Amino acid sequence: MKSFQAFRLDTPNQCLWRAQERVAIPPKPYDMLRYLVENPGRLVTQDEFLEKLWPDTYVNPELIRKYILDIRKVLGDRPDKPEFIETVTKRGYRFIAPVVDESAAGPGELNPLPTKPGHETIEDGAREAARSGRERSTAKRGLWKFILLPLLALAAAAGIGRELRLTRNGPIIRSSNNTSIAVLPFADMSPGKDQEYFSDGLAEQLIDGLAKVPRLKVVGRSSAFQFKGKNEDLREVGRKLGVTNVLDGSVRRDGNHVRITAELIKVDDGFQLWSQTYDREINDIFAVQDEIARAATEALQLKLLGTNSEPIALVSRSTNTEAYQAYLQGQYFNEHGPNKEDLIKALAYSDQAIKLDEKYAPAWALRASAQLAMTEGGLTDVAEGFQRARDDAERAIALDPTLTSAYLVLAKTQINCDWNWDAANTSITKAAALEPGSVEVLRIRSYRARILGDLDQAIKLREQVVTLDPLSSNSHYRLGYLLYAVGRYDEARAALQKALELNPQSSYVHLTLDKILIAEGNPQQALVEIEKEPSAWGKLTGEALAYHSLGREQDSNAALADLIAKHRTTSAYQVAQVYSFRGEADKSFEWLEYAYKQRDPGLPEIKSNPLFKKLYRDPRYTEFLKKMRLPT
Repeated sequence: MKSFQAFRLDTPNQCLWRAQERVAIPPKPYDMLRYLVENPGRLVTQDEFLEKLWPDTYVNPELIRKYILDIRKVLGDRPDKPEFIETVTKRGYRFIAPVVDESAAGPGELNPLPTKPGHETIEDGAREAARSGRERSTAKRGLWKFILLPLLALAAAAGIGRELRLTRNGPIIRSSNNTSIAVLPFADMSPGKDQEYFSDGLAEQLIDGLAKVPRLKVVGRSSAFQFKGKNEDLREVGRKLGVTNVLDGSVRRDGNHVRITAELIKVDDGFQLWSQTYDREINDIFAVQDEIARAATEALQLKLLGTNSEPIALVSRSTNTEAYQAYLQGQYFNEHGPNKEDLIKALAYSDQAIKLDEKYAPAWALRASAQLAMTEGGLTDVAEGFQRARDDAERAIALDPTLTSAYLVLAKTQINCDWNWDAANTSITKAAALEPGSVEVLRIRSYRARILGDLDQAIKLREQVVTLDPLSSNSHYRLGYLLYAVGRYDEARAALQKALELNPQSSYVHLTLDKILIAEGNPQQALVEIEKEPSAWGKLTGEALAYHSLGREQDSNAALADLIAKHRTTSAYQVAQVYSFRGEADKSFEWLEYAYKQRDPGLPEIKSNPLFKKLYRDPRYTEFLKKMRLPT
């Protein structure tokens, strides 16, 4: 145990404490900090770090600089006025804070560390023996330094074998597919800190590229990006995401020059499978993306696919780097939607990219996606919005028939506007063939199954979505709604509570809990629940349902009237639900027809919506399903 200022290095448990609070620090920066603390006041060179901490592994020296930055961030140290780590230019680093060796103190002089019930420590000797055993095992697999990438892939594949490993934080949950990866958002290390759109875009491109590899589990963007700006222990990241490997990195852009550092890490022990630093001009960015994705997949896929597997095909390229940068900026704002301001910016940047390179397919697909989001959100005319989205998606496919995102946008227009379920299935099937690991493909497949009334299949697919996107509140909400629709209320409630844990402000979760409580015969509690709903139309819908269940028809009418007055152009489908639930069939069909004329995006869900049960025996219901080409 060694302490310095407010920090204590708990070497038996390999963790860092600030007073009584444990500080998150990744495995490799921890090892470097420990080595510095164990050698206080002495200059430690880059070569010494490499020799002592990575004796059998090739590591790009640039990573040492990155890890020092990570350590400084954890300690709150400043390179210009260091309190802990002094940089000796072109030579190395020196730990300058006074260090107290508490292991040499008497029992009464030690400050006890906070512990948890059942928490066990591992003695230094046992841990060192385990580490030595790992190093000997690694040496048997072969020295990696100065060995070509194919041998690196062989060694990496041999090292991916354990499905479950216990840590001091509990079990790390593993997928049955050990070849699993999360691409964390790359850190923006640029001087102006103004390249977030660029670093985010790079990570997203890598996610798309890796999703093309068959049988490779790739975590979805929304879950991987939960760790943006957080310095969380990679073992904890792996536990939360259920993956065995993490691709991490940073981007430093200065003018036309860009430096990209990437590393592939095995999360259970922090073992580095591969790392590289790229110093390029911005014009070479496409080649760098290819190199990173291919190197990472070669280090993972060889065991499953064999040496004769086809190389992965990444996203289509623009020869105009300005068009590509405009596309990345548009993508950045599109991901921040669905608010109107961000979507307008996404459209503007996609227009700019198309103007710079009218044959750049991803820009057309991006514009289609932004227009579709605006249409579904009621921010633009429905008929015109769907038509523009469809046209742009088809243009993107004509320019690049291998562009997954274009097929997905086209499928959404075929579902929400055309109600052409067969055409949508064709588009989804093409997208799945291009990116078998895409979580977006699973989402839309689940939605189509729900629309057609196959709720069991919809639930199975949505459970796969949760596996690939475990930290997405929306993924758990969607699963919860499907479980509600089939009457599995306890399971639905658990999924919905998980959604709220991940995002307490998640829309429609309280509305679904309101519906569950009403179905269980507890409308008074449902009324309490719906008051927590952040969505304005969702709250009014839930109130109208709960008040009716309580027999308070005047209050139900008031809530419904408010819903119609404020949201009639976007919530015709919800109004029809309320009327159906209240047994007012004529008014329900009146509003269903209104929703039909508006091409209301919610209307395709009519077959799986429990609130329409009172219409099932009405012949008008069967005729309406036929009009929407839904099975009867």
